[in-house]
Amino acid sequence: MLVMVMEGEPVNVNEFQELARQALPKMHYDYYTGGAEDQYTLKENVEAFRRITFRPRMLVDVSRIDFSTTVLGYNISAPIMIAPSGLHKLAHPEGEIATARAAAVSNTIMVLSSMSSCTIEEVASSCNAVRFFQLYVYKSRDVSAQLVQRAERNGYKAIVLTVDVPRLGRREADIKSKMILLQIKNFEGLSSTKVDNDDGSKLEAFAKRTFDDSLCWRDIGWLRSITKLPILIKGVLTREDAIKAVEVGVAGIVVSNHGARQLDYTPATITVLEEVVHAVGGKVPVFLDGGVRRGTDVFKALALGAQAVLIGRPAIYGLAAKGEYGVRKVIQMLKDELELTMALSGCPSVKDITRSHVRTQHEKFHSML
Repeated sequence: MLVMVMEGEPVNVNEFQELARQALPKMHYDYYTGGAEDQYTLKENVEAFRRITFRPRMLVDVSRIDFSTTVLGYNISAPIMIAPSGLHKLAHPEGEIATARAAAVSNTIMVLSSMSSCTIEEVASSCNAVRFFQLYVYKSRDVSAQLVQRAERNGYKAIVLTVDVPRLGRREADIKSKMILLQIKNFEGLSSTKVDNDDGSKLEAFAKRTFDDSLCWRDIGWLRSITKLPILIKGVLTREDAIKAVEVGVAGIVVSNHGARQLDYTPATITVLEEVVHAVGGKVPVFLDGGVRRGTDVFKALALGAQAVLIGRPAIYGLAAKGEYGVRKVIQMLKDELELTMALSGCPSVKDITRSHVRTQHEKFHSML
């Protein structure tokens, strides 16, 4: 495989973002990087991590660091998974197949978006790995049911139901650029993705026409009735919803604000993670996405109770810059940074990472009083 070598290889995820900006047409870069409205939450997702500091322990034997973990019983090399994100072919011609192969080589789990530019089947046959499938519920429930059945038939191990999109958030960069919708391959033969409106984002028009905004808690029962796969719920930000999610029998919760692309001025995910973790009381695993750019961020999320994090934009930046190699490189960077953070904090394994290893801004404030 030909690997592009640039003058000075990127040494962190933010440098990969700059490479992606250089590689992509502005419309596509804006689609991946943009958030909703004022983009307050977009900035806050990243900034909130910076307000959490470490309380490292000294004189701990860290000659061997083990950051492997399990998710729903599946072993992964590190608590870093690939979040569902749509239309990877806008970033690279191989699209989700390249991302899936990178996840497989990295021995981690990729969550394939239902808005993928490669089909469920193409990704399943591209490499052997544990994979989850992300689902939206559509006005045509039959379309949703068929996608779930295809995922189950093709060996996907869980359904990740996204619940924060009754309507698409106002993404002004996409409206300005009149974001063009690629053919979403999973819908071929099920539903047309052709959109006729010429005003604003085609993606927004597609979502308005197809997403079921009547979806509610009782519909989790419907989803459970059509699949044997465990269901994770993605998009929870409050204690109240976390409690309901456990009550309806989900297998896990992803604390997420949709990469700040839905409702602006929602809190950064890392700031509400503990609230959700305390609400579920260990009954189901809790995961986090949003704003993870460093291995230190992964450590902070684990210390606050996440079992693993999911990365969306970092994987896209790697894909846009250097294809499959780029995604692998981004994952490896985060692993290396996590390993160093664990060593310098006195944590030989992920089980050793505790709440007492970090201090939040709230705690800093109270310690000054």
